[in-house]
Amino acid sequence: MNQLSKILVLGIVMGFCISIASAQEKKAAEFIENGIDKFEEKEYMEAIVSFNEAIKLDPKAHQAYYMRGNIKQKFADVHGAMKDYNKAIESKSDFSEAYFERGNIKYLLQDYYGAINDYSKTIELNENNLDAYYKRGQAKQQLEAYQDAINDCTKIIEKDSDNVDAYYLRGVLRIEYGQLSEGCLDLSKAGELGDLKAYEMIRERCNDIKCYPSEFEN
Repeated sequence: MNQLSKILVLGIVMGFCISIASAQEKKAAEFIENGIDKFEEKEYMEAIVSFNEAIKLDPKAHQAYYMRGNIKQKFADVHGAMKDYNKAIESKSDFSEAYFERGNIKYLLQDYYGAINDYSKTIELNENNLDAYYKRGQAKQQLEAYQDAINDCTKIIEKDSDNVDAYYLRGVLRIEYGQLSEGCLDLSKAGELGDLKAYEMIRERCNDIKCYPSEFEN
């Protein structure tokens, strides 16, 4: 076989392999779509079967790993979920949702530094993910990094001025950090926005003259 013939044969083989790979990816995408439908219908076992089939056809099917991880997380299989989120990130390094969910697993396991790292990566990839700021603030609270946690809540409020959860958490953080009047005002805002538990905290921590801002004195 001369050199030209070898090149032609190699080209045919490569084209055939590409065609097979393309067909497998298409079939994998169909399994993923079916799995998502089953997930939304809360038919979780059927969804996992579809995601497993997708992964068999396409070992880099990041969406299949991610969705399977979400199901495992629902059933408290935190280590299984962690492995799936790892695979999703290996397959798609800019997969912000997978970083966020992996951060949630780490938070649950009390790996707060690891959780903060994943939430920070989520924010780097999607600065409008307010849940990532909030969860990062909670992780920082666990490490008593109060000012940094307060800053995360402030970031949320800058982007969403009616975010009741951010006002509540910032209020709690400020009180824990010794900023009583500012914290109580944040809790008041959270209550105004509909968080009734904020008033319980106000009754416990804020009904003291030392909590009042200086302009209310005199």
